[in-house]
Amino acid sequence: MNRRSFLSDSFRGFSGLALAAMLHKDGYATEDKWAPPDGKPHHAPKAKSVIWLFMNGGVSHMETFDPKPALTKFAGKTIKESPVPDAQDPEKLKLARVTVVNDANGQQRNKLYPLQVGFKKYGKSGIELSDWLPHTGSCIDDIALIRSMWTTDDNHGAQTQFHTGRHMLDGEYPTLGAWVHYGLGTLNENLPQFVSMGFREYWNIKDGHYLGPAHDAVPMRVDPANPLDYGKPEVPVTAAEQKAGFALSGKLNKLREKQYPGDAALDARIKSYELAFRMQKSLPEVLDFAKETEETQKLYGLDRPETKAFGMQLLASRRLVERGVRFIQIQHGAGGAGVWDAHGGLKANHAKNCLSIDQPISGLLKDLKRTGLLKDTIVVFCTEFGRTPGTQGSDGRDHHIYGFSTWMAGGGLKGGIVHGATDEIGFHAVENRHYVTDVHATIMHQLGLDSRKLEIPGRKRLDIDHGNVIKEIIA
Repeated sequence: MNRRSFLSDSFRGFSGLALAAMLHKDGYATEDKWAPPDGKPHHAPKAKSVIWLFMNGGVSHMETFDPKPALTKFAGKTIKESPVPDAQDPEKLKLARVTVVNDANGQQRNKLYPLQVGFKKYGKSGIELSDWLPHTGSCIDDIALIRSMWTTDDNHGAQTQFHTGRHMLDGEYPTLGAWVHYGLGTLNENLPQFVSMGFREYWNIKDGHYLGPAHDAVPMRVDPANPLDYGKPEVPVTAAEQKAGFALSGKLNKLREKQYPGDAALDARIKSYELAFRMQKSLPEVLDFAKETEETQKLYGLDRPETKAFGMQLLASRRLVERGVRFIQIQHGAGGAGVWDAHGGLKANHAKNCLSIDQPISGLLKDLKRTGLLKDTIVVFCTEFGRTPGTQGSDGRDHHIYGFSTWMAGGGLKGGIVHGATDEIGFHAVENRHYVTDVHATIMHQLGLDSRKLEIPGRKRLDIDHGNVIKEIIA
């Protein structure tokens, strides 16, 4: 051992002893009170996989899942002249944590803006949904609709907040997908356990954070010829040459691992190389839609230009979960603030975006149901916040954190129900209010995980990080 290695390892040992002493003092005994997850659920699970559909930009709850006819009735009047005159009481607005002071967006809008679309009742449950979502409406009896979400970041850092449960001002924290990846073992050694599709902004590009890079999602494209970055050799090589190269890299990495034990980045790199080698055959097969019937491809809207891109991602998701992938995270319309960010032209914006997602989502739900996968798979539809009852400019709505909607289906959850409510103008969640981590807690519970048993020494989590299971929507 050379002098540099000796000193490095010595200080590593000293710091480890100091950390162990502090953890013991705080009630963590490094051996007998804490152990990393063993890949097994903490209780009997009702679901195996999650398909997480995230709409970037902020979907207007009033024009999709939460009709408010009072907006049309009182259009042009101020909120003080509405049925909820105290909606903007400063005490009721205190939950907002402003990231960018005096930003042009994320402001209170006072003049009520009428609904831009009609609503119909769907299914046996008779739940009202927007005319822009007829295909989703046809699946409403399988959906648990939550109309009482709230969050605290009034700018697009709320995208990260919905994934992690923490405001950007708090720092960087693991996402829900990373916690699931950390807590549960794989169901298929030849595919990643955690996949991400769609563009992700720089502030929302990682998942593992203090859990380590091994728990970041694997970014994937729906392209059989090139599904992964760096997923194939730059120059032609034979299978034998490639195998020899991987073997040599493996030996060198193992030597480095002995020299620097506990290096999370190195461990993640080794595992990623090994998985990448196996995925070279498994992933193109997953993305081979030629094996699907024409009827199935049409179900997802692959025959229409408006729905093809999102439909391909959702069909890939079904093929992934049936092969054992645990968590699939799809970002729809990212890039900048996100395509749903309708500060102006809301009617045209939401009509176009709903058209692109509506049929693929219904196709996914119907396909999962007919193949028996829906009982084991949770599908989640979410967005960072809603939009203001008041108008921004002449025909838009601003960011709105005080009340908005999300929904879940499958995985042992009830269908055809509405849980929670906002007030008459859709401003505040007033009945069965839920912070974003309540959605996390419900998903974790259905997967058989107790998030409090996944905590790691030195990273004590707050009650709000864990959230509360929404028991009313569990079957």
